[in-house]
Amino acid sequence: MMTERTFVMLKPSAVSRGLVGEILTRFERRGFKIVALKTLKMSLAMAERLYKVHEGKPFYNDLVEMISGKMVVVAVLEGRGAIGVVRKMVGSTDPTKAEPGTIRGDYGLEITDNIVHASDSQETYEYEWRIFFGPDEALD
Repeated sequence: MMTERTFVMLKPSAVSRGLVGEILTRFERRGFKIVALKTLKMSLAMAERLYKVHEGKPFYNDLVEMISGKMVVVAVLEGRGAIGVVRKMVGSTDPTKAEPGTIRGDYGLEITDNIVHASDSQETYEYEWRIFFGPDEALD
């Protein structure tokens, strides 16, 4: 496994429930370096771009509506096997099915707002981080 990067977004419920520090600490304790980090209000355009892969699915509108206009924290993490390891740490999309000890298993309440989003592949990472971080925001 080589060093790679992944994109993570802490969703509005993570922000409103005061879980940002706890979740970021988990990633850091696991050995990941935070190479980019910001808090922002999610625009409708950003939400639609992020969830474009789900466009046309029954839950798409709820997903976009749930996150638009709300505060989120976006980050790029770097480390050995980042994409796969972070996905394991995050847990199942449905918090009721996520293993205890995973972020969603410990904190998730709803499938739509399940605390955290994480890229599922190198291609997804390359697409997702660019939605939130411009070319002038060096990630080195």
